[in-house]
Amino acid sequence: MIAEKHRLQNTDWKNWGPYVSNRQWGNVREDYSPNGDAWNFANHNNAESYAYRWGEEGIAGISDAKQIFCFALSFWNKKDKMVKERFFGLSNPQGNHGEDIKEIFYYLDNTPTHSYMKMLYKYPINAFPYDNIRAENAKRSKKEPEYEIFDTGIFDKDEYFDIFIEYAKADHNDFLVRVTVFNRSDTAAPIVVAPTVWFRNNWKWGYNTYKGETAASHDGCINIKHDSISIKKFYSRDTNAESVFCENETNTPKLYGAPYPGNTYFKDGINDYIIYGSNTVNPEKRGTKASFLLDEIIEAGGSKSFDFRLSPQDLDEPFENFDEILHSRIDEANEFYQEIQNDVTNEDERNVQRQAFAGLLWNKQFYHYNVGKWLKGDPNYAAPRDFNNYVRNTEWNHLHNKDIISMPDKWEYPWYATWDLAFHCVPYALIDAEFAKGQLLLLTKEWYMHPNGQLPAYEWNLSDVNPPVHAWSCFRVFKIDEKQNGKPDLLFLEKVFQKLLLNFTWWVNRKDKNGKNIFGGGFLGLDNIGAFDRNMELKDGQHLEQADGTSWMAMYALNMMRIAMELAQYYQVYEDMAIKFFEHYLYIAEAMENLGDGTKGLWNEEDGFFYDVLQLGNGDSVSLKLRSIVGLIPMFAVEIIDHHLLDKMPNFVERMDWVLKNKPELTKLVSHWEEEGQGRKHLMSILRKTRLTKVLSRMLDEKEFLSDYGIRAMSKVYEENPFVFSVHGTQNIVYYTPGESDSRMFGGNSNWRGPIWFPINFLIVESLQRFYFYYGNSMKVELPTGSGDKRNLDEVAQNISNRLCSIFLKDEVGQRPFNGGNAKFNYDENFKDYITFFEYFHGDNGRGIGASHQTGWTATVAKLLKPRMSF
Repeated sequence: MIAEKHRLQNTDWKNWGPYVSNRQWGNVREDYSPNGDAWNFANHNNAESYAYRWGEEGIAGISDAKQIFCFALSFWNKKDKMVKERFFGLSNPQGNHGEDIKEIFYYLDNTPTHSYMKMLYKYPINAFPYDNIRAENAKRSKKEPEYEIFDTGIFDKDEYFDIFIEYAKADHNDFLVRVTVFNRSDTAAPIVVAPTVWFRNNWKWGYNTYKGETAASHDGCINIKHDSISIKKFYSRDTNAESVFCENETNTPKLYGAPYPGNTYFKDGINDYIIYGSNTVNPEKRGTKASFLLDEIIEAGGSKSFDFRLSPQDLDEPFENFDEILHSRIDEANEFYQEIQNDVTNEDERNVQRQAFAGLLWNKQFYHYNVGKWLKGDPNYAAPRDFNNYVRNTEWNHLHNKDIISMPDKWEYPWYATWDLAFHCVPYALIDAEFAKGQLLLLTKEWYMHPNGQLPAYEWNLSDVNPPVHAWSCFRVFKIDEKQNGKPDLLFLEKVFQKLLLNFTWWVNRKDKNGKNIFGGGFLGLDNIGAFDRNMELKDGQHLEQADGTSWMAMYALNMMRIAMELAQYYQVYEDMAIKFFEHYLYIAEAMENLGDGTKGLWNEEDGFFYDVLQLGNGDSVSLKLRSIVGLIPMFAVEIIDHHLLDKMPNFVERMDWVLKNKPELTKLVSHWEEEGQGRKHLMSILRKTRLTKVLSRMLDEKEFLSDYGIRAMSKVYEENPFVFSVHGTQNIVYYTPGESDSRMFGGNSNWRGPIWFPINFLIVESLQRFYFYYGNSMKVELPTGSGDKRNLDEVAQNISNRLCSIFLKDEVGQRPFNGGNAKFNYDENFKDYITFFEYFHGDNGRGIGASHQTGWTATVAKLLKPRMSF
């Protein structure tokens, strides 16, 4: 058996991994201010001195699964004002487009058990331009691009270090670490490498007093002592490396002018010792935080490697077999991905896909948030909450998270986002289906899901409403897992189905304003591209009927029906649930047609498109004729049923026949149930052929949605002719904006109006594939619209998929569009094959925008790059 697959059968191999955040400051969990100012309470300026409550941060950090003990790398170029022990970026108020990391690094490799991991950090040789970046971004408006570290010119003369960081596990709790520093400049340059270990501070809050300790042993060795940690030794190959120690405690005199009796060796002690030579490290060589200091000169164009080991054993020769183990783990990682990529033949595609998987795996994080404790404070530290004004998450007292969770981006979004996670799990299923299933189940646990059935959104507002894609992801992961393992995990599907019943009911009870199967939701994630704030409370009985909210629910009903039908193949009792969701779907589809009142619906026949509708207090309604992905989302409500499934479901068939006979007004709107498609298949879709053709005519029009790089979030027609709508006496003007947001309506970077989003595009591709599964070659559309070139829907889906993948792949002149035309990134030998997976992409040129390492939902490119299998 492939070695990595064998390791996956032993859960101990995941007890240690890259679980340390890239940013703990500026998070809700660490906010103990009375006014909810999370960005400023724990910020980058005080991060080196402030001991966190709920988690830790570091560069290439690893920890155990409960984050009792951590390891990360720190560096100093002898010019910076601080040791580089955390990645720098701007907070949401500081950036002209919200929070933004200002570093260059790449996740290059990782395996599901983290038996081998590799990343690259590009560290400037000259002083890091902290102040310049802050000042320039402060000057810029929302209309201007972000000012990035590359724009400062600090990389222009190749005056930087390439720092490759590799981990290889000798055993499940035995880490080898190699740091290789390349000097890319033409002048010798100094660097201090400071590998650091520390204990997360869980002793100061008033629940226990026990804490571990690190202490000097012999040259090149630090002892690690903790009752719950298997690692006991920290070794440096260079036995001349100085070991230094301090405490992971807040420097209260520095930050608050308050004395701290009995301790002068604070969290920033090692930093101050390195930078200033201060007497801030413990001369007794013990503490809860420790580093080896390796001070080297790297020759021009040269390199040097530094080796370390974290081991549970007292080893006489800790580096005796170091190279052998490291190379074995590299070979085993290659062996594992060779099987994963056996049908991906293009070398560039293999490189992009493997780095996408690496980014997914590096973005795992220990996430700890007990809302009840956070709201009331700890025995030793009160929380000065101003409950008379706004305090976040007060209705989520039950929520207690303490798990390894896939993050969207461990710097920009170092907290889980439920609907992001649903997309993460699809590419995860290709490499570690057990982890994917575990993540989907985790969010439905009683200590996550609200008692009313709502899934938590994200820590800034756990009650926010995101699109209900959990059921889609669960069934998608289930089928991938079944294909790979040759048997269905019915227990997983049953467990998640039972919990999703509660969530579906929450949507029906809370987001169907008038009980007529028309759903709102407001923001709904990235789909916030309306003429005004869709969360806004409207006057005089007005309310918004959302085409996307209702379509998401139609999709949800079909997903639940399909899961119930799958389970009914084994347990007949699920037939009743399949019937329930079949009928609920029909009622939602009918409501979209007439808004439940026999009046005009969300479909506009003249335009051939779906729009939001504003219901006025006097009973009239106004169609908000703004063409955006809101009108494309109805495509996602599609399901194709093979006839053989029905042969095992007589009760379902009987009820379906009754509905078809007695309620034809429902079925004629939404399905080709009686008309069998290719190979005796039945179609359920909000969009029958005529309407689907009209929507696709818009979507595949290069003057509207179709970009060279995928489907835009808004029609390009609004670039020259903006949409105008007045509400509450205010005129709202919407322009097509292909890149960064031009509005702070919802925060630093939101109200996007034109970029390309991978999750929406991924669902578009899958929906088109489903339609093809039914129609085959009997349905063809122009691609692009007006070209006269007719394609079947599978060819359309593949074409869109190719456009999305082209964002990362070299074009005919060697450029990767996500690099935005940056010549150094595209052609320099030390940049050109490294990939960053951005949050979203420019609608016209494919440039990467937003979070630079959102290899969460953007990792769906790994699935698109894999030739399609029959699941």
